[in-house]
Amino acid sequence: MTSEQHNTRPDPSLELAALRQRIDNIDAALIYMLAERFRCTADVGKLKATCQLPACDPAREEEQLTRLHALAQDSGLDVLFTKKFFAFLVSEVIANHKAIAAEHGPESNITP
Repeated sequence: MTSEQHNTRPDPSLELAALRQRIDNIDAALIYMLAERFRCTADVGKLKATCQLPACDPAREEEQLTRLHALAQDSGLDVLFTKKFFAFLVSEVIANHKAIAAEHGPESNITP
């Protein structure tokens, strides 16, 4: 093989830049979606605090995990990763719910 044959592949920098731009767009969408998710879960936390409900709901968590497991399988996303990511999200949400409950106990007039 000659050195000319080794150099026939086009410069990958344009393709790499396009792929990275797609990744950047996806990352931005993920951040905005997570922000919206946490706004919603904060509302749940306020409602739980005013109604004196527990910060965590194991039955709901199990239901969500089952649903997300199926979504991960359908979409081709690693199921173990999905489970770890969901566990992280839930732990953050529960911590936020506990903080909201500590700030706004049942005596507060929170509007969810």
